[in-house]
Amino acid sequence: MIDQDSIEALKARLDIVDVVGSYLELKKAGGNFKAPCPFHDEKSPSFVVSPQKQIYHCFGCGAGGDSVKFVMEYEKLNYPEALEKLADNFNFTLSYTDNKQNKPRSQVMDRLNEWYQTLLTHNATALSYIKERGIYESSIEKFGIGYAPDSNATLNYIRSEQFAIKEAIDMGVVGFEPSRNQTYARFIERITFPIHSANASIVGFGGRTITGHQAKYVNSPETPFFNKSRLLYAYHLAKQALYKKNEIIITEGYLDVIMLHQAGFDNAVATLGTALTLEHLPLLKKGSPRVVMAYDGDKAGRAAALKASKLLSASGFDGGVVIFERGLDPADMVKDGRVEELSNMFRNTKPFIEFVLDEILSLFDLNSPKEKETCMAEGVSYLKSLSPLLQEEYKTYLASRLGGLGISPSLIKLYKNGPTDVPLMQKDKNKDMWELSLIKTVLEKPHLINIILDVLEPSLLQFHSREFTLALNNQNDAPELMAISVDESIVALKDEEALNAELITFLTRHYERELRKVNLSRDINFEKKAFFIRKYRDVIASLKQGELVPL
Repeated sequence: MIDQDSIEALKARLDIVDVVGSYLELKKAGGNFKAPCPFHDEKSPSFVVSPQKQIYHCFGCGAGGDSVKFVMEYEKLNYPEALEKLADNFNFTLSYTDNKQNKPRSQVMDRLNEWYQTLLTHNATALSYIKERGIYESSIEKFGIGYAPDSNATLNYIRSEQFAIKEAIDMGVVGFEPSRNQTYARFIERITFPIHSANASIVGFGGRTITGHQAKYVNSPETPFFNKSRLLYAYHLAKQALYKKNEIIITEGYLDVIMLHQAGFDNAVATLGTALTLEHLPLLKKGSPRVVMAYDGDKAGRAAALKASKLLSASGFDGGVVIFERGLDPADMVKDGRVEELSNMFRNTKPFIEFVLDEILSLFDLNSPKEKETCMAEGVSYLKSLSPLLQEEYKTYLASRLGGLGISPSLIKLYKNGPTDVPLMQKDKNKDMWELSLIKTVLEKPHLINIILDVLEPSLLQFHSREFTLALNNQNDAPELMAISVDESIVALKDEEALNAELITFLTRHYERELRKVNLSRDINFEKKAFFIRKYRDVIASLKQGELVPL
């Protein structure tokens, strides 16, 4: 592992303009530099590099970060690889820790996979199965498909290659049974599918039985290198295509992926025997592709698609679902030559939100008023995970699907809980320059934060309370805050005196609005109304005398 002090020393040497400028032609624009964004197609440059902040940000697609992040995204490298590339480019020597846990990954996986591939060419039963499934020889080579023999043969091979059995246990290809004090190979008489990390290192295997074992498929166990909830099968092969096509197809199995790639859908990947999880999302967000979930139509497949759709829609992903009915799957359709039909299915997916709502509706008897009420409550609970705009848009969809008794959208009560991943601030839309200036003040002059918090809380901001909260929590790498940081039209308040004057003006207007609301309200009793009227009048009077009143 690279030593943290060494990383900080490298970052201190880097200049964002030099780093990005070695990849893109930058043009001066005020105190910043601009270029067409390399991460999405655009005609007018919206990609800004700030030498003062040492960050880049695209106002079109939201990409942003520092020098290391840029190299990671542009070169499709992981964090250590990007650091090593930058160190090499800028003639900097990195230091590495000698912690035992941070030693280089064992080569036992690579050697074992090469051996499995050799064994496959001599196993008639395994080759017959692969041919029967329609897999070409070119795909066998591309995906590194192999064959694992009996346990003793694997253990003997590992020893013959001078690898310690403990090393193989740590990597997950060998198991140990304490009660019998015995080691065993985890993959026995199975066709093997090597599983790679995003940077193409083999970190595990999947195995498909050809001898009738009750477990048709098995995967490597969890290891420090293999976490199935963070990995996607064949992502290392699909990542260039998904960036180019701006779309990723997620399936349920190895064979689906292999056959889809064979048919030209080289942006296909698969989950590894588990449902899509939150831990998969950082990988899926790379390049912001449209996500197509291609799942089986059986009960388990639909349940997995429902869970994934809830997760993806609540996290702001674009895309939809394809369900394969009548026992078919993508691999079968490719084998049967139905490639054009598949292409149409992937183009015409059911949007995530519609799919979730339709699946919820299918679980209830809508002829029963009580079940209809329960169904509506579950639908509303899901809608609350979405952005306020999507909540309003889809409550009409939910109401119309609830059936022939004529449910009015007004019966569907929603609250603005907000999504887990709010879209970036749109230019000149719902944009308040005063609030943005206040946020930039928090970012650039943190010593003024306590003054602000004494008199103002995030909920008082009408347009940018989310960004204000992010700034207060020091989440400066959030895309929304990067956009504010590099926007030269937003100017931070220059000092405490200017801040006090602006806060007095803002709060006076705020409390005058609150006073009008109380005066016009018919929902509170006389005593409560009188209390708030006195309170707001006193606060306004103090503000007009130049005194900030604590919350």
